[in-house]
Amino acid sequence: MGGLLIGATGAYRSLFVIDGISFLVLFAVVYWAITEVYQTIGEHSALKGWEAALRDRRLLTYCVVNVLFTTYIVQISSTIPLYFTNFVPAPSAGKGFNPVTISTLFTWHLVASVVCQLPAARMLNRFSRPRALMLSAVLWGTGFVSVWLTGVAPAGHLFWAVLALGILALATVTYLPSASAIVVDLAPESLRGVYLAVNSQCWAIGYFIGPLLGGWAMDQPNGVTHSFWLGLAFSIAIALVILHQLQQRIKKSSLPTEGY
Repeated sequence: MGGLLIGATGAYRSLFVIDGISFLVLFAVVYWAITEVYQTIGEHSALKGWEAALRDRRLLTYCVVNVLFTTYIVQISSTIPLYFTNFVPAPSAGKGFNPVTISTLFTWHLVASVVCQLPAARMLNRFSRPRALMLSAVLWGTGFVSVWLTGVAPAGHLFWAVLALGILALATVTYLPSASAIVVDLAPESLRGVYLAVNSQCWAIGYFIGPLLGGWAMDQPNGVTHSFWLGLAFSIAIALVILHQLQQRIKKSSLPTEGY
């Protein structure tokens, strides 16, 4: 809908107004329609809870790889649209895809994410959490290679863009359920909120690093910009090593890692 609005009117500012209204609706739903069910479990100090969480080496190991994943996720919304607009050859439309094409591509990404979410969760139920995240890492690497091909292939740019966003949708839906579940598994019941708060900081760090990194890459010469996606793809090797270490730590601590 955003792409159609821009294509018909060019009114970019109206998108921000509409988005603001949608968040006001969300606020109203959260404030009036959701009932608070929190119950305190035992007595504990918030500061002591954070100290306990930050001494958990399994959680800290996971946080490192989770920052990588959140940095990957932010590239979809912050960097890929710029790359598709400014660096993908499109002879029929000048330089890059037009706004309607880009909005259609991201609609495809969203639809693929929604359709695959439940089947992916069921499939991942067969694996331990770290192994499910390893699968996600491989999909992220494959998706970034496809984004690179979108910009450098001699032809078929739209095909590679569709393939890239489809693979990245699979990478996202294999990451999200495992990422939340592994934090719940690691946390003592009385500190679950603190552990999830630490996990949220990974998202904050990733959303800080990701746009800076992507923006820097988009300002470089074409060769560096195209190679940026290969760099992200190769970085999954770091994620795989850390996830293997996390798997070993979890096994040593005899935590249940199977099933949702």
